[in-house]
Amino acid sequence: MNRLIHQYIDRETSRVCTEQLFADKAVSFLYSNVRESSSLLFNALTSPRFSGLLGWFHFDLRQRAEKAAPGAFIRDAGIDLSECLDHPGSFTTLRRVFERKIRYWDKRPMPSEEDVVVAPADSKVLLGSLAQSSLLYLKEKFFHLEELISTGGSVPWHRLFVDGDFAVFRLTPDKYHYNHAPVSGRVADLYAVEGRHHSCNPAVPLAIASPYSKNQRFITIIDTDVSGGTGVGMVAMVEVVALMIGEIIQAYSEEKYDNPHPLTKGMFVKKGQPKSLYRPGSSTDVLIFQPGRAIFSEDLTANNRRLDVESRYSTLFGRSVVETDLKVRSAIARKVK
Repeated sequence: MNRLIHQYIDRETSRVCTEQLFADKAVSFLYSNVRESSSLLFNALTSPRFSGLLGWFHFDLRQRAEKAAPGAFIRDAGIDLSECLDHPGSFTTLRRVFERKIRYWDKRPMPSEEDVVVAPADSKVLLGSLAQSSLLYLKEKFFHLEELISTGGSVPWHRLFVDGDFAVFRLTPDKYHYNHAPVSGRVADLYAVEGRHHSCNPAVPLAIASPYSKNQRFITIIDTDVSGGTGVGMVAMVEVVALMIGEIIQAYSEEKYDNPHPLTKGMFVKKGQPKSLYRPGSSTDVLIFQPGRAIFSEDLTANNRRLDVESRYSTLFGRSVVETDLKVRSAIARKVK
């Protein structure tokens, strides 16, 4: 395998695509040379303060934004402005491009079945399992379960998800960066956990143990075994910040983007509705399911195990694990009958 490139599968066309990784050389330098030579400097460069400053410089500073030519970025990234709510002429800075709203009710159709789990974001998804008996077994390769979701919570939620399956959704800078609720259900708990701002470049999980459980993150536990719920048990949704992410704005809307408000414990959330916004940069969502409650879509499972794709991700045994590029609100799993 050539570890200098990273490929994924486009779900709509089944094509194998090579990703143009954002700031790949800088990230590789940070996680090899700097990390090995100066832990103090490395910690400073992955701190929330520096990450926020880097995001401000890249996305907000007018002189920098003008030089970055948002029009060129839009063209090179293949961003379709026709699906956006705002007029194309309003995207005068990279931040405005990054925080764009889309007509998801038209452009991101959602399955009508109640028992289907949907993707929380436009992203590249990788599937895994915490159960050693599973073909998707990736335990502690991407996160340590207890560390990921228990720190800061009032309940040891990790105990519910031992041996469960999970999905990691990686958002790159060109993506639409609103998160949508993946399931319908009642919010059982929600809390923030402080941490670092590591990059979500595919090289990073190979250089740092369990990076997602070390980054700053927001955890939402959703009970779907309620009236009107998806019926797949408890679901943990973990929103993870990354390099140049300033913050995660919790902004749930019942209808389109109208009247956004933070989530509260006991609130019922509807599948497919906007839940939060990353501001700005690249970031990751992690969904964790209770064992035996949900089964992943067959095409995603098959893609995950393909051997003809050059992926930087691998299992503990060296076998490649492949991402699939998909759309928010598209089906990723369904209730086990």
